[in-house]
Amino acid sequence: MLRAIESYEGGPETRAALELLALTFVRPGELRAAEWTEFDLEAAIWSIPPEKMKMKRPHRVPLAPQGLVILRELQMITGHGKFLFPSIRSPARCMSENTINAALRRLGFGKDEMTGHGFRSAASSMLNESGLWNADAIERQLAHVDNDSVRRAYARADFWDERIRMMAWWADRCDELRRGGVIVALRA
Repeated sequence: MLRAIESYEGGPETRAALELLALTFVRPGELRAAEWTEFDLEAAIWSIPPEKMKMKRPHRVPLAPQGLVILRELQMITGHGKFLFPSIRSPARCMSENTINAALRRLGFGKDEMTGHGFRSAASSMLNESGLWNADAIERQLAHVDNDSVRRAYARADFWDERIRMMAWWADRCDELRRGGVIVALRA
C-alpha cells in the first residue's frame, strides 16, 4: 500500500494526506481539518486543539523527519491558506471526508482492505507487536483515553520522549516497508 501511495497520480495534496496519515496515524478528520497555525515545523510538533479531537482534549503529535519533508513540500502548495488540505471547491473549507477513502479506492484498495481510519489500527498493531514501546505510549499517541476512571485519574503521563523516538522509528519502518522490507544477507 505504501508503494501504491508513492505512485498516486491524483492531486499532490491528497497524496500528502495519505502519506501523513500513514506516518502520524491521527484520525482522518483531524488530518483533513489541520491548519498551518497548529504546526511548529522547527520544533517538529503538531498541536491539535481540543475542539478538533474526539475526546475534546488537546493532543500533540511528534513529527518525524519524513513527515517534515512532506509538510514543507505541501507548504509550497497550500501554505498561503488556512488549511493544509483545503477543499477543491473553497479554500475556506477543508478537504472532503470522502477524498481519502476515494483515493484509496482509486489505488485499488477495497473498503474491506483499507480505509483512512485503517492507518491507525495498522500502526497500533505493528507498534504493539514490535515489543519496543510501552503500550501506554502507543495509546497516548493514538489519543485514546483509558475507560477505567480511576486509572485515567492517575495515568496522566504523556510519554513524550518515548513518543518522539517511537514516531521516528515508525517513519523509518514505513520507509523499510515501502522499499519491500529489510533484506538480510545470508552467509554461504
